[in-house]
Amino acid sequence: MPRRTIAEFRAERAKGQEALLAADHLGLKRFLRLDSATYEDGALDARTKELLGLVASAVLRCNDCIDYHLEQCVKAGYTRDQLVDALNVALVVGGSIVIPHARHAMLSIDELFAEKQGA
Repeated sequence: MPRRTIAEFRAERAKGQEALLAADHLGLKRFLRLDSATYEDGALDARTKELLGLVASAVLRCNDCIDYHLEQCVKAGYTRDQLVDALNVALVVGGSIVIPHARHAMLSIDELFAEKQGA
């Protein structure tokens, strides 16, 4: 399967989110709000929580989640080196099965930073 670009990820996510919200289901709405609230400032700042989300997503092997959290981490000001270091934590925690997802993440990181630099 060919790799989906960040732009394609964003478009597909937006379309899926719209369909999810259109279901108008109270349980879904509550969970989505809980998810959003989890990444707001608390005892840990929102920036740190996004990095934790990235590591957890890599360990759980969810490329969509990896792309989402990478995008948020780049917006929050993390450097490429900091993101790579976080992926190293995920690799150590998750083991070699995380390698394909780390590869995916590296390509997404390159794409996000190129976009940020206006390339």
